[in-house]
Amino acid sequence: MRKVLMSACLLGKRVRYDGGSLSVNDQLIERWISEGRIVSVCPEVEAGMSIPRKPAEISKGSGSNVLDGEADVVENGGNIVTDDFIAGASIALELCKKFSIEIAILAESSPSCGSSFVYDGSFSSNRIPGMGVTAALLRRHGIQVFSQHEIADANKAIHATSA
Repeated sequence: MRKVLMSACLLGKRVRYDGGSLSVNDQLIERWISEGRIVSVCPEVEAGMSIPRKPAEISKGSGSNVLDGEADVVENGGNIVTDDFIAGASIALELCKKFSIEIAILAESSPSCGSSFVYDGSFSSNRIPGMGVTAALLRRHGIQVFSQHEIADANKAIHATSA
């Protein structure tokens, strides 16, 4: 059975920067949980960041730029937390390797987990196309990354890879 890496906040765990969650109520996810398919991760928490913590955004780029050393992840207030985000992404990748995971469902717009959009670093709610640090690292290693808005597509991918 193929396992799926999933953002802990989407599973109702209160791990977001503000101490909240982004619970997704979906029958497919409920089925995956009952099947033991889900491996939960919050890259920031795994890297040792606190709950709650200051909001963070990628400054001048996206997750790929962070991985290439061309951009930083910065907390509101200016503290650079790039190393924490790279460490969290690395932990997520290690989980994928450990459980032979090829599919991840991550929280959209997050500086770690965004798969299509991230905030632009201005802390003004402006989103730009791009991936978070974890999403970018996983994709570089051939893992398919979906957002919580693409659960049906992720389900198709799970069953396509297990055929």
